[in-house]
Amino acid sequence: MKKLRFLTLLFLVSVYCKSTAQETLPIYFDYLSDNVFLLHPAAAGIGECAKLRFTARQQWVGLQDAPELQTLSYHSKTGTDSKAGFGVVLFNDKNGYHSQKAIQGTYAYHLDFGSENLFNQLSFGLSMSAVQNQVDQTGFINDPTISQVIESSAYFNADFGMAYHYGGFASYLTVKNLFLSAKDNLNSNFESFNLRNYIFGASYFFGKEDFLQFEPSIMFQFKEQTKEKIGDLNFKVYKKFDKTQLWAALSYRRSFDGQVFGDASYVSPILGINYKKIMFSYTYTKQTGDIVFSNGNFHQVTLGVDVFCRKRRASACPNISNGF
Repeated sequence: MKKLRFLTLLFLVSVYCKSTAQETLPIYFDYLSDNVFLLHPAAAGIGECAKLRFTARQQWVGLQDAPELQTLSYHSKTGTDSKAGFGVVLFNDKNGYHSQKAIQGTYAYHLDFGSENLFNQLSFGLSMSAVQNQVDQTGFINDPTISQVIESSAYFNADFGMAYHYGGFASYLTVKNLFLSAKDNLNSNFESFNLRNYIFGASYFFGKEDFLQFEPSIMFQFKEQTKEKIGDLNFKVYKKFDKTQLWAALSYRRSFDGQVFGDASYVSPILGINYKKIMFSYTYTKQTGDIVFSNGNFHQVTLGVDVFCRKRRASACPNISNGF
């Protein structure tokens, strides 16, 4: 209980802290590729295995200096019977002349109400990030107002989340960018506004292991400052063959009340394979909407391995159980 009170105290303190920065790790479709931890800190150490994941994403293929992202994440419980979990994320986010490199550490605490035959767990997680921001002006056109140097700055960020699992049901609630704010330089008072993003996700896993298994899910985001709303509607299907599991997903994302790029939508088919403790997935995203920058669309690959696996627990959704 002392750890739980300490975690709650950190959360309450972090709500009142702000710094001048921009949003940290972009939110894509990693949570559908068995990488829920990358989005929700409460997922750290939540499963029966420690999970190591690498992702590489390329947007607007064929467009020079298009956005790209690489992440490396690991999370596990602190011990065999421990209720605590930890995780680490390294990422490199590059967008034209701007880039961000960061390290993120996560602590999670899991309250177990279940049994050997039923997974029933309430979880809390807190992530802290240290980020280096960089703008490379050396390639800019010669202009006396531009210094033509590489400018660097650093900032800190925090995310807090909760999760509840009951059998095949999973739910997450996360508040991202607790520390972050931005300055309205067009306002004479230099008014600041926060960049908090509220994320809710839920899924339900069902079906027969010797036939087909299904997992419909939703995710909803609300950006406090811009009032933008983003919704994901997803469906996954799994098929097991001895030591191999094939799965496929289809995701539809729609943004509403967008103030910058209008109301955009994204369709993302995902294909994946799990062989023993190794997993691989490929994600393709097609963008439509008011403003489309390129016909190249988005491509992402995820490679992972599960290690230090414990005894399998029955009646659990895929992000808890490795399926073998």
